[in-house]
Amino acid sequence: MRRMRVMFDTVSIDGVVVIGEGEMDEAPMLYIGEKVGNATHPQVDIAVDPLEGTNIVAKGLTGAIAVLASAPRGCLLHAPDMYMDKIAVGPQCKGRVFLDAPVRENLREVAKALDKSLREVTVVILDRERHLGLIEEVRRTGARIKLITDGDVSPGVAAAYQDSGVDILMGIGGAPEGVITAAALKCMDGDFQARLVPENEDEVRRCHEMGIKDVKQLFTIDELVKSEDVIFVATGITDSFLLQGVRYLRGHAITQTIVMRSKSGTIRFIEANHRLDKKPLFSDQRIKIRMD
Repeated sequence: MRRMRVMFDTVSIDGVVVIGEGEMDEAPMLYIGEKVGNATHPQVDIAVDPLEGTNIVAKGLTGAIAVLASAPRGCLLHAPDMYMDKIAVGPQCKGRVFLDAPVRENLREVAKALDKSLREVTVVILDRERHLGLIEEVRRTGARIKLITDGDVSPGVAAAYQDSGVDILMGIGGAPEGVITAAALKCMDGDFQARLVPENEDEVRRCHEMGIKDVKQLFTIDELVKSEDVIFVATGITDSFLLQGVRYLRGHAITQTIVMRSKSGTIRFIEANHRLDKKPLFSDQRIKIRMD
């Protein structure tokens, strides 16, 4: 998180963090509302998750990434930190699945779009008690299920890749992660629908404070990400459906990063070799964080 914050000071943007590490009094940096960048133009919204999958890293599991999305000012939904019901698919299934449709109907449409049988369709779902009913419905269709412990951004984005082993993401996860996933799928011409799931009156009030008047609103991908000029960047921390994790070798590390832009339709994979003795976080140098 510290290194990501430092690098923002080198970027020629007038950025505002709309999805970040929490409120100003809860996070020392990359908090919601924080100004980043060193210029007055272009004005952009920034959504960040420096470590998507904290528990994954702690347990040495798969699926952790560092992720960032940006769009012109006012174009990313200011999602409150609460649950969101989601459905994510790739470009071949665009316009064929709906959050409120029966599970069997959605999976049949995915199978048709991908020219697969239902038994060949793979659904990724967070392994949570709240999903027991959803899991049972998917099983009754005969479709395959991959349960994940944490981190639903990576499989949501991977649904747009034919060789990822993921055909559709379903279920309830974090709302900020939902907006970030929608940004990535906007770059890949995929599809995403969602609805906030506030658990109490405080969360309903939080929605209203952030400009969301109808907490039961069904959000389409174009309502979550209103611009056609979106940038999405993710670097693998541990191996995932989308990226290889960091590989540590003697004195250096290798990372894999994906960079996407919706306006050009360009998707780049970047493999970088890092000399650890040249990295401030791995030396005795202290990083000075601008806190004003």
